[in-house]
Amino acid sequence: MPMAAADIEALIKSGIPDATVTITDLAGDGDHYAAHVVAESFRPMTRVARQRAVYAALGGRMGGELHALQLTTAVPTLD
Repeated sequence: MPMAAADIEALIKSGIPDATVTITDLAGDGDHYAAHVVAESFRPMTRVARQRAVYAALGGRMGGELHALQLTTAVPTLD
């Protein structure tokens, strides 16, 4: 059973409380998503560490409940 976009967002925000998360359903099938995650806590991390943090927040659901996730991470811009 596919995961709902709101569930993906909630899991990421639960694991990364300062995150701003945008989820896009790429295929309209509820099974292929893109997630854009922005968090200040990412600032000292490498890109790989950021991605690992998001995957950790998803709690092992990748490849099971969550079939495909195109992931981008960023830190907030300093104005």
